[in-house]
Parts: sequence; structure tokens; C-alpha cells
Amino acid sequence: MKLSTKGRYAVMAMVDLASHGCGRPVALADIADRQEISLSYLEQLFAKLRRGGLVRSVRGPGGGYLLARTSGETRISDIILAVDEPIRATRCSPGVSRGCHSDKSRCLTHDLWEELGNQIHLYLSAVSLADVCERRILGTSGVVHHRAIAAAAE
Repeated sequence: MKLSTKGRYAVMAMVDLASHGCGRPVALADIADRQEISLSYLEQLFAKLRRGGLVRSVRGPGGGYLLARTSGETRISDIILAVDEPIRATRCSPGVSRGCHSDKSRCLTHDLWEELGNQIHLYLSAVSLADVCERRILGTSGVVHHRAIAAAAE
């Protein structure tokens, strides 16, 4: 599964906002410069993030965007879903009994990919903006942790 630029850029911009905001509005132009994202694209994403209740805008001189919730309360899955990015690994629509084959049957691996999408959503729901900003992500996977312990023991 590949996350589109819409979801990735929205997360990058929100992490930047959380990192640089410190209670003050942050201009989208500053986020665009730091993250090397088109300003017009960011404006489209932030309109969706605002409608999703994740950011609020401040007009006027010194204006920009603020987080609507704390970085610890804002989940990565919320950001991705706010910009209309589906979190799924199947070709079929989630929760639909008919499949993606031309005869509407489900492929043999449908359940595998559907569960992968569910696991991705669960993981992204467990990670907050604060986790990313404070670099608490690396090594959170049991596999990574166990491999590090095994490598250290050798």
C-alpha cells in the first residue's frame, strides 16, 4: 500500500505546525518553505484540515494556523482521514461483501489486504503528532525492538 502525497504532505505540514507553532499562528508560506511543499497545495490541504476540526485559522497581520487540539490529542489517522485519504490496502470498498473481480467475487487474498489496512489504521490511530515531533516513533514496532535486542546480544 502506498500513501498518496495528499496524506503524506498533510502529516508533514501538521508536524511542522506542531513543532513551530508554540501557541502562535504559523503562516502556510513558512511551512511551505520548510517542507518544500507548494503553497497552493498546502492551502487546499489546510482547508480540509480546518473543516475536519484539526486546525483553526487566525486572520490579519501575524496570522496563520494553529492546532485546534494539543499535539498529544491529534492522531495521525485523523489527519489522513481529514484530507480524504482512505487507509486501505484492498482494491474493493471497505466493508462491502462483493469483491473487485469482474464477477463481483472477492480475490483469495482480500481478507489479508483488508486486515493490513485495519492494522495500518490502528497503528496510525495510536500515534500522535507529539509522538512524531518528539521522535518517539522509531523502534515502537516489536519487530524492530526484538531485532535490536538480538543484534546487541550477538
